[in-house]
Amino acid sequence: MGVLPWVWWYGFRRHTAYPLGSLTESLTNMMFGFLRAYVLLALWEVRPSLGGYTAADAVTFCFVTQALIGPVQIFGGMELTERIRNGDVAIDLHRPAGLQSWWLAHDLGRAASSLVLRSGPPLLAGALAFPFRWPGPAHLAAFAVALVLATVVSFGLRYLVAMGMFWLHDDRGLSAVTLVMSLFFSGMILPLVVFPGRLGRTAELLPWAAQIQVPADVFLGRYGGAGLAGALAFQAGWAAVLLGAGALATRAARRRLVVHGG
Repeated sequence: MGVLPWVWWYGFRRHTAYPLGSLTESLTNMMFGFLRAYVLLALWEVRPSLGGYTAADAVTFCFVTQALIGPVQIFGGMELTERIRNGDVAIDLHRPAGLQSWWLAHDLGRAASSLVLRSGPPLLAGALAFPFRWPGPAHLAAFAVALVLATVVSFGLRYLVAMGMFWLHDDRGLSAVTLVMSLFFSGMILPLVVFPGRLGRTAELLPWAAQIQVPADVFLGRYGGAGLAGALAFQAGWAAVLLGAGALATRAARRRLVVHGG
């Protein structure tokens, strides 16, 4: 077995070490899901079929996005940021794998652990308490692919923020801006289908839409045939662009890094 599968397994084991903590986070996501669901139901009562969604679609979207918070890490950063700040990244650069590929494998393991421990309760609670739309087998399989791609896109964005530490030495400003952009343009606060006119069309083209909006729409079965292939290609395209940008940033950072004057 190569190095990266072991890194994935390490990430998975590490983030499943405290299941009670993950359960607490899951229950928090569930409670916020109920709050969001009632807000969306009030909105859809006034504007039925807003954005082409039914009320059941809106509620399902709400709880699917709550379930995606952990795997996609929409609120979080990366441990790599602190390792760059304190110089431990020098150790990472001597590992038997590229810096970006090592942390990508670790992040996919983290996402898998979060999917196992955090995503189930919000979905189950939403399905029991509200009208809910479960996907068929084909769309469920497509959702699994969309979830992996969403995680890679999220990693690509967070990795670029971490790389910024080589030049900025403090990630708080960049992280704050990125968080606001992620929440607003991913569909986490409101589905992008309710955004008006040019704002909505622009939001749907940005990489943040690949994190939440696209996987949720795949779950809802809003894509079919060529549309589904196009949605997955949209995610894959942004994943490739962001990973490519991360590779260039890593190359530039290697030339910039100085550890103990060396």
